[in-house]
Amino acid sequence: MAADVAEQPAGYARLLEPEHANAIAQVAATIAERRPRHVVFTARGTSDHAALYAAYLTEIRLGLPAGLASPSAITVFGARPDMSDALVVGVSQSGGSPDLAEVLRVARSTGALTLAVTNNPSSPLNEVAELSVDIAAGHERAVAATKTYTAELLALLMLIEGVRTGNGVLDAPERAALATLPELAARTLADPTPGELASRYRFARRLVTTGRGYAYPTAREAALKLMETSYLPALAFSGADLLHGPLAMADPDVPVLAVVGSGPGGTAMREVIARLGERRADVAVIGPADIDGAAARMPVPEVDERYAPLLDILPLQQLALSLALARGEDPDAPRGLKKVTATR
Repeated sequence: MAADVAEQPAGYARLLEPEHANAIAQVAATIAERRPRHVVFTARGTSDHAALYAAYLTEIRLGLPAGLASPSAITVFGARPDMSDALVVGVSQSGGSPDLAEVLRVARSTGALTLAVTNNPSSPLNEVAELSVDIAAGHERAVAATKTYTAELLALLMLIEGVRTGNGVLDAPERAALATLPELAARTLADPTPGELASRYRFARRLVTTGRGYAYPTAREAALKLMETSYLPALAFSGADLLHGPLAMADPDVPVLAVVGSGPGGTAMREVIARLGERRADVAVIGPADIDGAAARMPVPEVDERYAPLLDILPLQQLALSLALARGEDPDAPRGLKKVTATR
């Protein structure tokens, strides 16, 4: 897991190379030409969080309605929704889960444009999709996904911004901003704070993660990593949903990891931090600036809020790794799990 985490700056650089950037641009241009009226994502596990990030991007940047499909509606209940005029995107590191392939097969049969975003260009998901994007993350050693998750984020970002331009080619300012990501990721991973904070949560019985907007998928992915590697019950909430009831469980014995960026989502989170402070909750912030009411912070560089998920998750991956080791667990081989999970 440590080796996989460390490879992420190189993974960003690889996807930004002309070979992969041009391939994504061609797919984006095809999608723009087809002019879908809405976008449906389908995924499982970690990839579900990447799909959620892409759904936010789609609605905010493209102005198209977007949502996440429930594969069981098709595979278990036999539904055949009309997906004509839709773009249906399957996101999966392995592309090997039968239910995701079935969603794309049904969607394509009803007139949808289908796309597979995977780390395995020869996967069953790719075979049923009309278009495909290779996230080019390379072999991932650990069961808990890290570098494939961030490669999915970047590939989806490049794809959606390419659709926005209409010809698949990113604007010059966008290319310049993305070119800084490998160095920013390396700087983030070099910070020792996550390892130092691991002892803070060694004996925690449960934990809450939270964020709003683009940060919400990060909160969900962080909770999953903590559960996978440390077997620590972790509940993920959007900042808004946290205030609608779950706030009642917040107290000094329930640590909170809050992703707070510098954009509109981060601004909205400040009220959440204040309310958590009223409950005397132990809050650690992941973000570029100290926040009143937070007891600790895992620093990340300040970037456009669209890019922040590609950096914010890095210290949380490191925290999950360090915490698992501190609790005497093996993060490379979580009990009961395997690399490819096939669901129907």
